[in-house]
Amino acid sequence: MSTEALLSDLRGQLRDGGLHGCLLVRDLHTGDEVGIDPDTQLPSASLVKVPLALATLERVRRGELDGATMLDVPPGRITTPGPTGLSRFRHPVRIAVDDLLYLSTCVSDGTAADALFGLTPHARVAEILHELGLRGITVRHGMRELSETPVERFDAAQVHLAHALAIDAGTSGRGHRVPQLDTTRANTGSARAWVELLQALWTPSKIHPEVALRVRDLMAHNVLRHRLAPDFSSDATTWSSKTGTLLNLRHEIGIVEHSDGQVFAVAVLTESLVPANAQPGAEALMAQVARTLRDHLRQL
Repeated sequence: MSTEALLSDLRGQLRDGGLHGCLLVRDLHTGDEVGIDPDTQLPSASLVKVPLALATLERVRRGELDGATMLDVPPGRITTPGPTGLSRFRHPVRIAVDDLLYLSTCVSDGTAADALFGLTPHARVAEILHELGLRGITVRHGMRELSETPVERFDAAQVHLAHALAIDAGTSGRGHRVPQLDTTRANTGSARAWVELLQALWTPSKIHPEVALRVRDLMAHNVLRHRLAPDFSSDATTWSSKTGTLLNLRHEIGIVEHSDGQVFAVAVLTESLVPANAQPGAEALMAQVARTLRDHLRQL
């Protein structure tokens, strides 16, 4: 099948599955790539924790921070479904910066991430990205904002109303009545921008090798493996990734490394058009489409 015919077919599959998808898959050795709307900016949700980890580790490398520094972190005390780690703790903890990096990146703990943002504010994270030659990812706020959405204002039986608002309250210019979904106010990035970040972490770039290695190790130990991992993990591959979820947004970025030496960067950003919280079919569909794009590149 030609690339054009394949993309048309995959767009149809996404549409039929109630998803708007922005994807890019790139062969890191050849530079060949294939994607669907890869330059569309979407809110990043928890994907922003990868730039946060990068900026924190770069500051550690420069001697501005010490990974062994202990911080007193108040409990998140969040009781709604979704948040993990310290975000659900009931009591204060004392924890090292290095361990906050693990919780933020591997467990997607928003409270741990906000403790790191307290050390390296969002403007400084954005500044370090620019210093490292990375464009297209906007960092405007921390993670607390992501736990203050309409979902928290409804009981469990009415969560679909929050998703209906997320779907219907946007504008043609990607503004939104829900600020976390407004691309002029939220942390944002395109599939291409996330792939550029992945390439900079996995191939020689302005990122210091020691810093890149640490971020790669964190992503390799991501414990949230329900989305793309089933289609990219095997005895002959490794999958290193970060997920992002917010209201009707389901994202994942990652690197699949094959035992034959091939390496592909994958970015999948999606918006669901179905007002429901649990959508395992959407998770499976986005993985299937991403794998199909990867398989197409492998055959070129």
